[in-house]
Amino acid sequence: MSKENSGQPLLTFADADRSPLSIRARALVFVDERSRRLREEVDQLAPGDLPVLIQGETGTGKELLARQIHRSSDRPGLFVAVSCSAISKSYAEAELFGHTPGAYNGAASSRAGWFGSANGGTLYLDEIGDLPLPLQAKLLAALESREVTRVGAQQPTPVDVRLVAATSIDLAEAVRVGKFNARLYQYLNEGRVELPPLRERPDDILPLAEYFLGIYAQRLDLPLPLISAAAQAVLEAYPWPGNTRELENSVHFALLVSEGDEILPQHLNLPPLPGYAQLAGQLRRLAANDEAQLRQLFAEVLAG
Repeated sequence: MSKENSGQPLLTFADADRSPLSIRARALVFVDERSRRLREEVDQLAPGDLPVLIQGETGTGKELLARQIHRSSDRPGLFVAVSCSAISKSYAEAELFGHTPGAYNGAASSRAGWFGSANGGTLYLDEIGDLPLPLQAKLLAALESREVTRVGAQQPTPVDVRLVAATSIDLAEAVRVGKFNARLYQYLNEGRVELPPLRERPDDILPLAEYFLGIYAQRLDLPLPLISAAAQAVLEAYPWPGNTRELENSVHFALLVSEGDEILPQHLNLPPLPGYAQLAGQLRRLAANDEAQLRQLFAEVLAG
């Protein structure tokens, strides 16, 4: 999963974990100063058994960070990733803790559940705020006691599971309004890390753009174009509300519609956010090699 990109650490999903329909970020770099500090924090947390809560916007790379924590922990078990928003309301407890044969209609055989599958490894719960409140209390009990009781079972089963959870919402606010378990939040918050949005990690933008450009050029068997100075300036100044996933889509699109050997601003197909339409029009009239003038223009536009 971890690679090197021009001497900089790069995290990506293994081929088996890729999905063309996924909305998750599929690459994470640590070039920006904030990213490097985050990497140091994660490296300190990874070897222990402390639960970790990753706070970050959608598309920033929270699952990649969770996988890095597991890989660096040297835990021998599996990394099991679960989306809490996709949990079945009817069978949530059985999905999480497992069940015995005949525990409910259709349960012909036993299942270990996510806890059982992650025994000795790491259980990653994405968007843990979507976990039903009654199940949050049972999750906390299982983590504190290190044992689970499968649905239909009479005796608990010991488990050794490290929890890494992720959220794109403010769980403290959810606790305040009674929609998240306060004790579970306290349990998770000790190992909390913040994954900043891409707009707050500007030095990560171009390395990510170049990585995605190279990946798609190779995958589609197309010549690898350069990203022009004007396009680089646009990429660095755009606020990326969709974070890394939006950047990937923009670079993919630009590769398909560009002519010649350069990616230009108009190829990026970015939406007209405030100030951007004015910026794009002026960029087309600027010489692509006048980087100083480009950056001065960006500073004026963004200053309003």
